[in-house]
Amino acid sequence: MDFAFSRRGLLQGTAAVGGVLAASAAGAGPVANVRAARHPGWIFGRMTGAEALCEALLAEGVGCVYGIPGAQENELWDTFKEKGVPYLLVTHEFSAACMADGYARSTGKPGVLCVVPGPGVTNSLTGLGEALLDSSPLVAIVGDVANGEKAKPFQVHALDQVALLKSVCKCVYPVQTVGQIAAAVRQAFVTAQQGEPGPVAVVVPYNLFIEAHDFRTPPPAVPALPFDDVAFERALPFLMDRKHRVGIYAGVGCMAFGAELAAVAELLQAPVATSVSGRGVISDGHPLAVGWGYGAHASEVAETIFAGEKKHPLKSGVDTLLAIGVKFSEVSTGYYGNPQPKHVIHVDANHCNLGRILKTDVSVHADAGIFLGRLLTCADRLRRAEDKWLVNRIRELKADAAKELCNIHASKCGVDPLATVATLRKVLPEDALLFTDVSVTEHLAAEHFRVCQPRTYFNPVDNQAMGWSIPAALGAQKVHHGKTVATLTGDGCLLMSAMEITTAAREHLPVKFVILDDQAYHYMQMLQKPAYLRTTATILTRLDYKALAQAFGVTYVEVNSHAELEQKLRGAVCHDGPVLVRVATDYGTRKVRWVDAVRARYTKELSAAQKARFLARIGARAIQLDKKND
Repeated sequence: MDFAFSRRGLLQGTAAVGGVLAASAAGAGPVANVRAARHPGWIFGRMTGAEALCEALLAEGVGCVYGIPGAQENELWDTFKEKGVPYLLVTHEFSAACMADGYARSTGKPGVLCVVPGPGVTNSLTGLGEALLDSSPLVAIVGDVANGEKAKPFQVHALDQVALLKSVCKCVYPVQTVGQIAAAVRQAFVTAQQGEPGPVAVVVPYNLFIEAHDFRTPPPAVPALPFDDVAFERALPFLMDRKHRVGIYAGVGCMAFGAELAAVAELLQAPVATSVSGRGVISDGHPLAVGWGYGAHASEVAETIFAGEKKHPLKSGVDTLLAIGVKFSEVSTGYYGNPQPKHVIHVDANHCNLGRILKTDVSVHADAGIFLGRLLTCADRLRRAEDKWLVNRIRELKADAAKELCNIHASKCGVDPLATVATLRKVLPEDALLFTDVSVTEHLAAEHFRVCQPRTYFNPVDNQAMGWSIPAALGAQKVHHGKTVATLTGDGCLLMSAMEITTAAREHLPVKFVILDDQAYHYMQMLQKPAYLRTTATILTRLDYKALAQAFGVTYVEVNSHAELEQKLRGAVCHDGPVLVRVATDYGTRKVRWVDAVRARYTKELSAAQKARFLARIGARAIQLDKKND
């Protein structure tokens, strides 16, 4: 089957899946058994819907199913155990989606969650939405109310599961008969990875789990990867023209093709910047890697190299941008703050993403790996002489940026968050997995945390789902035995998913939960204070973290000063079990490039009347003696 999915073109999928079953169900018996022997990967035999679903998951090599059993899915969960399908009990369905997301991002394979209808579905929607907007492949196995002749109205959880899931999934397959289950699940794995990855749901009425059927289900057809030859040929002259300097902006679509990306960069002598989700597609240690983004919001190294420098008039900046596997989303571009180069070539596996933000000369609908491979076959036409000045200048700028990590703000109230970022890099192995969360420190980490390997740095970028890091880290740790996994989580984000730390204790998943505690939503404070001269609804309670860790059953470490930061973080990393690390945090006057740049762009886009209203309000409040914050 050759499907063409896009974010805004959701398909029901029922007819397609039913067609596969209709074709495959014919011929049960000895002939079919011979055919099964000749065609490995088929799901053959008489079994229940639950058994067939498990066989489909095993055929896909699923490493773990995350979720919570319920009345509608007890049959399925019991069959997980019987069939040897790995699973992990979570405390909340939001966490199930985030864990599956952490699995997917860290392995490159679809993560799987299993939730009941009604509240199970609605609880999972935020995590599924994060996966959708961040292009992460998930398969959600979703129970539904009973169907068929015996089904009665007003069943418990009788929400429209399919309608709920459509807004956060690239495709939803609602199963109507037991014979469709195996094909629907197998097809969901293909769809989740096809084109731009994303979550796919399979919705199964619970009565079908106990019904039996003679299954004759072939593996799903895998569509060819997209590649637009005509557009590729149109792009080549821009890259071959040595009068222009090429810069590469790479996203998560390049994550599996780091070696090819680096080779193309070296051919073109092109600096490489990445999106936030793309951190790790090229090692920060590569001579042409310049960090995250290339505007005022992100890496200063990238901004300088891409823009060029007045003190080096003969060394112009980038005028031809090659953007590969990236969407130019709001967060990664600092409210669309990436400058517009003279020429842009945009390459993406989802044609709906092409040319949406920057004016684009050539849009190439193509898989990033195929595109990079084809460029390498044109090496003789693309190769440029080594640009020693560029490499040396990038090295100098990186050295200057590294000095910033030594410019730590002294404080009596806690630790500069940049010091925590820098120290984590020192104490974590290069192959450790770090999961950040939605705090202002996510932008400090994106700029300053050195990423050396693919699939080791993770951030909830485009849905900005607070609390994502804790369950996502657990989902990854479950299948990355022996690897160090840590979070960088704000105290506000902790409140969203703290109970999941009990899962770490129960399963002895040795995640290091590093919590930045300043008893406030500091991110909102940084946005509110300049605009309103006060903060509203940003002050959090003071928690007893030691008692919390004891209640959760995990080891506790507390850091109150810079002097003890490295020693205690290193000790936590070396501990063989889960650790809750509270870092008393003082943001002080710490500048964050992303916040400053976004504020400036937002202010610039206000109308004259809007600016006048803001200024009038600020002027009135400036003379008030009583400025209450809460």
